Amino acid sequence: MPDLDLSSFSAAAGPMQTWVLPALLGLGLASATGLRTFLPLLMLALSAKFEMFGVRLIDQMDWLVSWPAIAALATATVAEFAGDKVPAIDHGLNAIGYVTRPIAGAVAAGSVFWNVDPSTAAIAGLIVGAPAALAFNAAQTGVRVGSTATTGGLGNPLVSLVEDVLAFLTVIIAFLAPIVIPIVLVILAIVVFRLARRIRERSEMRTA
Repeated sequence: MPDLDLSSFSAAAGPMQTWVLPALLGLGLASATGLRTFLPLLMLALSAKFEMFGVRLIDQMDWLVSWPAIAALATATVAEFAGDKVPAIDHGLNAIGYVTRPIAGAVAAGSVFWNVDPSTAAIAGLIVGAPAALAFNAAQTGVRVGSTATTGGLGNPLVSLVEDVLAFLTVIIAFLAPIVIPIVLVILAIVVFRLARRIRERSEMRTA
């Protein structure tokens, strides 16, 4: 029986731990920030604070695990959760999200590239995090506009609650099994697309 080349496993583990897994984790976190700005950051901070799921942050993000930062994120998360259940306010939050959510996505994604230098982590965060957050915020806009047109805004709190659950579950999956995040995001995109299309069709039927 030939000897195993353990050096090849070590070489593969290096890029996997340094680039692939952080990129997938960051992608999951950033996609969730496209739905909720602060919840993924709060979950990331708590996970790093209590050393759960093997989450590690770059040294420059140590402030994120401080109690004042966690308290501020928790307050912002609750405020966003409540405000997004109120028609009109939810549209304002979504509009602001075109600026805040890509930033949050870049911060979340860049924070988990703990095995590279800070400038590289920041660039990786921008590349991975900002587009993912922006894409899901745009998808949320389509669903929310359709819901408003169809239900007069009365259905928006239910849509918002579904988004809360999706954001939470996406982060949990990213923590537990980042390798499956691309599959999860494809499924999530399909669900959001079909929901937006169904809402749009109902709106067109009402105006016909």
